[in-house]
Amino acid sequence: MSKTVSTSTATPRPAATVVLLRDSPDGPEVFMVRRHQGTAFMGGAHVFPGGRVDAGDREERDDAAAFAVAAARELFEEAGVLLARDENGRFVSLAGAETHERFKIYRHEIHAGTRPLRAVLEQERLRLALDALVPFAHWVTPAIESRRYDTRFFVVRVPAEQTPAHDEMETTASLWLTARAALDKCRRDEIVLPPPTWTTLREIEPFKSVDEVLVWARARRIVRREPAFAEEGGEKMLLLPDEPSLLETRFVLSNGRWRAEPART
Repeated sequence: MSKTVSTSTATPRPAATVVLLRDSPDGPEVFMVRRHQGTAFMGGAHVFPGGRVDAGDREERDDAAAFAVAAARELFEEAGVLLARDENGRFVSLAGAETHERFKIYRHEIHAGTRPLRAVLEQERLRLALDALVPFAHWVTPAIESRRYDTRFFVVRVPAEQTPAHDEMETTASLWLTARAALDKCRRDEIVLPPPTWTTLREIEPFKSVDEVLVWARARRIVRREPAFAEEGGEKMLLLPDEPSLLETRFVLSNGRWRAEPART
């Protein structure tokens, strides 16, 4: 019999995460970054680019728009991908040595807080392409954690003429993987995947193209997922909400890692 563990009073901070996709012969690939080992939250784990919603992301915007702006900003900071269009409606190209270097400086300035994203967009005569971001999930960190986040997940296709790369500050490595390959690496203990990341990869694993993922995401009913923490027979577990779409409904803590277990019938 399981028992629930006492919970934290920490209020979840609003955050956004972006699943960046590209097509490959083996199906859609996902861009993942490895968080710095010294990071307090999910240090050493492979995750999708993302982070907190800042005050500058709001600026008279409603909550939905603020999450999307945060997603676009964090994608630029952590992956170097800028979801913005020029005056002709084309995604900005970051190809070419001079352009690449200029936007690399912008990226560091935004990350350091010395230049807001808005100023970059104005200087380059660009506008954010928030319509390209498709919201598809809503995760809340379990109440047992001292650091908690209320995170909206978005999916987007990588723009042409842009090449993502980790920031070498908060993240120390990056790679493109199919969902299946990422899950297999996790099963072999080659990478660490937090439960929301694992679950997202499991959900997109069956799709054959980026287009299929985007169609699924647009039609999806988004529900709030907040795992519950429990103990049973000395095992520490995260229990996911009872949803028919979830192939795993709990994660067991083993050797410092959360390991997924199939739903019990």
